[in-house]
Amino acid sequence: MEKENGEIPENANEHCPGPQSESAGKSESCEGCPNQQICATAPKGPDPDLVAIAERMATVKHKILILSGKGGVGKSTFSAQLSFALAAMDFQVGLLDIDICGPSIPKMLGLEGQEIHQSNLGWSPVYVESNLGVMSIGFMLPDPDDAVIWRGPRKNALIKQFLKDVDWGELDFLIVDAPPGTSDEHISIVQDLGAASIDGAIIVTTPQQVSLIDVRKEVSFCKKTGVQVLGVVENMSGLRQPMLAASKFLRMTEAGEEKDVTEWVREYVKEKAPELLDIIALNEVFDNSGGGATRMCSEMGVPFLGKVPLDPELCKAAEEGRSCFVDQKSGTSAPALKKIIETLMENQGISRMLVDNDA
Repeated sequence: MEKENGEIPENANEHCPGPQSESAGKSESCEGCPNQQICATAPKGPDPDLVAIAERMATVKHKILILSGKGGVGKSTFSAQLSFALAAMDFQVGLLDIDICGPSIPKMLGLEGQEIHQSNLGWSPVYVESNLGVMSIGFMLPDPDDAVIWRGPRKNALIKQFLKDVDWGELDFLIVDAPPGTSDEHISIVQDLGAASIDGAIIVTTPQQVSLIDVRKEVSFCKKTGVQVLGVVENMSGLRQPMLAASKFLRMTEAGEEKDVTEWVREYVKEKAPELLDIIALNEVFDNSGGGATRMCSEMGVPFLGKVPLDPELCKAAEEGRSCFVDQKSGTSAPALKKIIETLMENQGISRMLVDNDA
């Protein structure tokens, strides 16, 4: 039986008064309904937790969901680097990890082993910097290898508690890293933040159709739940790296064994064709013959924010829990991410809005 927001269950009797009605489960029309006992004993009226959430979120200017149709497309990496970038722009940023069964945000922010502390104002986020706080179930597990084996209601209760009890203080941005798909966690976060004005969602995908098929469902979910799609990011859009400096070269012997000829190739190119030393090599790892995210966005009428290449240095930054923007190592991915963030803010007028709000 579905009772969210007082909706009438599909299997209800004709002339059902609705589960939130004072006569729910008691009127003549309820006789014989399979939901009669539940409706008669269920609490009536608005959820008091939603009022508490709205009050807590009143100090957060912008709330952005990060979604994906499939797992493994780099959604959490994007969430982490977006948070790093916004914090580096001197915004006050919170990153909320609601991927209850697969919390990877603590590692990607360099916060493994940290614990949540409680004050009289609520749960305190774990801070990377003074203007970048993080909350995740990963901080609550006694052993990082422990599996979270929870059914939907328990997950939903924790998400509600995160929204209601975490003392973020004044935030410019709350970035919410959601699990892949369109499951309980997504419905909960949208309903719980319903009165708190979600700015919208950024959807992360990879270029191939196998991923885009599920992203279309994610876009459909957003439209059905009234969440604005701020844009789609095509991640792992080709492997880009310096051809010689980052590549390893092998030659197959007649016996079928691999022989490393990297140094020979580098010396040969340096002597015979030095102009190739700074060439960037691009390999399309995933099939994008279907037009990738660009074509899908055009067909579905949602903004396309840009492409982020598959960059080994970005992967290393995520593994080490650091920003990819602080050095020149992520030479192909960092500029792409920076451009996407600038496009997002320009599209939404966010920078101007924050200035106006502070005036």
